[in-house]
Amino acid sequence: MSYLPKEKEKNKKHKQREEELILKIHKLVQKRDFLVDDAEVERLREKEEDKEMAEFLRLKLRPLEQKLRATPNPLKPRRQIPEPPPNKPFITKSGAAIIKDCCGATQCAVMHSSDFQKTS
Repeated sequence: MSYLPKEKEKNKKHKQREEELILKIHKLVQKRDFLVDDAEVERLREKEEDKEMAEFLRLKLRPLEQKLRATPNPLKPRRQIPEPPPNKPFITKSGAAIIKDCCGATQCAVMHSSDFQKTS
């Protein structure tokens, strides 16, 4: 631990250094206070924005909620897969891609059918 001189023993240099340190501490405390105040103002601003957004959404969604309550819940129709046309073979995109990757578009018997031939 460093030696701290008593008030009587302090010379001009010690007193000047002490004064500089006190000023530094004071400036740091002022900066800290500013940052704390700034953070509090930002927190309050965000809280107010959240309230405004909640009110806005409440007003916009109220008519939708009323519509949903007024109409009975119909059963959702199941998604139906359409039947392929009768004159074309049923090959999914992934199946066609597999055939193309496997044997090439020109070598495959499926790809040579009349529906897939190029017109000359």
